[in-house]
Amino acid sequence: MFRLFSALATSCVLLFLLVAPTKGLPASGGDKTYTAEQIVESVILVYGTRPGLEHIRRNGVEHGKLTRINAEGNAEESNYERRFVRGESLEKDKIRLDQKMPTMEYSLIYGGGKIWGVINGAAFTPRQDAAANFLSQHLHSIDSLLRYKECGATITLIGKEQQKGLDLYVIDLVDKEKRKTKYYVSARTLRILWLEYEEAPSTGGTTPVKYTRRFLDYRPVQQTLVPYHTVLLEDGRQTQETRILTVTYGAKFDESIFKSPEA
Repeated sequence: MFRLFSALATSCVLLFLLVAPTKGLPASGGDKTYTAEQIVESVILVYGTRPGLEHIRRNGVEHGKLTRINAEGNAEESNYERRFVRGESLEKDKIRLDQKMPTMEYSLIYGGGKIWGVINGAAFTPRQDAAANFLSQHLHSIDSLLRYKECGATITLIGKEQQKGLDLYVIDLVDKEKRKTKYYVSARTLRILWLEYEEAPSTGGTTPVKYTRRFLDYRPVQQTLVPYHTVLLEDGRQTQETRILTVTYGAKFDESIFKSPEA
């Protein structure tokens, strides 16, 4: 089924690129130059189409392993469960991340534009770095690009370049809050290979930290594409690694899990 879907999606991408207007961007020699919108809309087709993603990924449950690496190079592993409900935009999504570590279990929850934690049934305020990392993973993500229209973001084609033998489209995205994310998209597969953004350090200081999030091991899940392996780097140093074990979209669960115990 997915092979048929993939073939149809690829055909749609080729048809889109052949018939969509270039909005005045010139061709360079025999190499046609596409607009940011043409490229990103084609990326959305490859990942499952806009209506397909909206319907299939209306909610979901993800299980996996999370490894954090501290400044001393020591790794801290945890099992996690991530549940979410898709909203009209990223800011209206609901997300709950339950983490089980050797010494403790706790949850981070995002809803109504706020983040809080739950441990032993009681709400708590997460550390600034933990809250910032949790929010950044949501706002600087693959979904940010796939849902750029719904979120009112602006996209710009920076250009086409080659790195490590890969032909890449480089796309800049600026959301309504002026947060910037740069995406590197394979010109061959139209998959997002990595993204970059900068943020002020959560531990203080004025020099922005450059974050790079790489997406690996893409697999088909319910006629959509999902990277099962994600690596996060801070100023070139790996600080986090996520491996998905299972993911199910359209799962049933009680949405009360997104409510604060103090509500």
